Amino acid sequence: MARTEDDHLVERRLDGGSVYEGHFLRVRKDHVALPDGSTAQREYIRHPGAVMIVPLLDDGRLLMERQYRYPMGRVMLEFPAGKLDAGEDPLACGQRELIEETGYSAAEWAYAGVLHNAIAYSDEGIHIFFARGLTGGQQKLDAGEFLELVTHTPAELDALAVGGMLTDAKTLIGLLWLQRWQQGDWPLSWSARA
Repeated sequence: MARTEDDHLVERRLDGGSVYEGHFLRVRKDHVALPDGSTAQREYIRHPGAVMIVPLLDDGRLLMERQYRYPMGRVMLEFPAGKLDAGEDPLACGQRELIEETGYSAAEWAYAGVLHNAIAYSDEGIHIFFARGLTGGQQKLDAGEFLELVTHTPAELDALAVGGMLTDAKTLIGLLWLQRWQQGDWPLSWSARA
């Protein structure tokens, strides 16, 4: 194996395997060699990946969802998002999820990037898309999915974040990206819906 400038930080898998296989999450436990030659255990979650959409309404408000999240034990405010199906293109997933969860379709899409929200224990990557030119339609929620659509201005979301009412990591990253784009710092390249 070729040496890299990061070799002094890299952990190498020695052995391990699956601890739990669920509907879409897989929990693993591996035995690894540390850079200093000692060994350790690593427990982590394999996730198929997801997409989050920042839907921009023509009046500057953002289309959001309020949804009960069982692990948190409360209703959370968040941007629309969903899991990638096996082999699914992230843009196709974003378009599908926006329609399913909100009933809206978008005329233009921009890819911002990917975020890794829990790097210490999961390999989940969430692709961030922006959507504008929204047209309303009928929601197509999955069985067992219950959510409420709401709208907020960026200033309202800032106040909710400062007040501790907006704590979802992906949504906070989406809000940050929106603000940086609006300031001209982080460019977005828009294209018509595929």
